[in-house]
Amino acid sequence: DTPFEDGTFKLLLQFDETYPNKPPTVKFVSKMFHPNVYANGELCLDILQNRWSPTYDVAAILTSIQSLLHDPNPNSPANAEAANLYRENKKEYTRRVREIVEASWESRQQGPHNRVDEAINICVPSSEPLYHHRHLHVRPHHVHDHPWREFGFGGHTR
Repeated sequence: DTPFEDGTFKLLLQFDETYPNKPPTVKFVSKMFHPNVYANGELCLDILQNRWSPTYDVAAILTSIQSLLHDPNPNSPANAEAANLYRENKKEYTRRVREIVEASWESRQQGPHNRVDEAINICVPSSEPLYHHRHLHVRPHHVHDHPWREFGFGGHTR
């Protein structure tokens, strides 16, 4: 059970010529209140830093982000306020997260009505015809149901 449930959050994934040897740049575009998300939207997530492997694909990244949303690591905080609330006042932490979730509903209503077209922008450099811009709605129980999994990225399929 996570207070982020039913939220739609925009992520920007940027791949450059070093992918898959180096991870893409990943950051939340949507406002986020989480112990492991910096104010600029960047994530404190081991697989995007010191534990990256060229075998990881976009599905692995998204699954790791979902896991992080469900189970924050307050011992490695990017947002000290969120980490302190998570440790010391879960009720207030949950209230703040639910505000973000509700704000995501409002932004969803203002944009396109196709859930697949509104949540995640995956940007591939124009020099690499791997994939065009793609938008995905990420929910903990739906990651493996999206058609984008069939395409793979950078020669990697899952």
